[in-house]
Amino acid sequence: MDPTEFHSFLASRRSVREYEAGGITEEEKDYLLSAAKTAPSAGNLEAWDVVIVTDDGQLEELTDASGGQHQIFDSGCAFVVCANYVRSMSRYGDRGILYALQDATIAATYMMLAAHAIRLHTCWVGQFDDEAVKEILDLPTHMRPAVILTVGVGMPPHASPERMDAEEHAHYDIW
Repeated sequence: MDPTEFHSFLASRRSVREYEAGGITEEEKDYLLSAAKTAPSAGNLEAWDVVIVTDDGQLEELTDASGGQHQIFDSGCAFVVCANYVRSMSRYGDRGILYALQDATIAATYMMLAAHAIRLHTCWVGQFDDEAVKEILDLPTHMRPAVILTVGVGMPPHASPERMDAEEHAHYDIW
């Protein structure tokens, strides 16, 4: 893939909030997990885990825990990517909390891009009640849900959102 193709690939991905019924296949789930496994990780500890939710009752509870973000239920499949603090803190102490969150978000990003590559759609959901999600999924105390990634066959928006110019984000040598 040349640089122009890669940039076009990235630019064509959209957050999708409207999905067709049906969810995704086991092969597609496996593909997303295998992509996440290639993500960079602090100390190669892979301090992330994921709960793949397809149960309608749990999807509905996650929707409620996210303030009613209907795309969670409508997608039929949500990957709840969690930071595994213990795995990272075992080597890095308190700094491992940050590294575990970074590992989880990078893994979720790789899953999101892998879904795009196989023409599935996603929406990154970051607004949710952590404690409610932990209870719904029966997460151990050392796990923190970082991202709910909806995945499915969606109906992407027609228009591209306005974006800031890349140079508006850049600072050279000092702020």
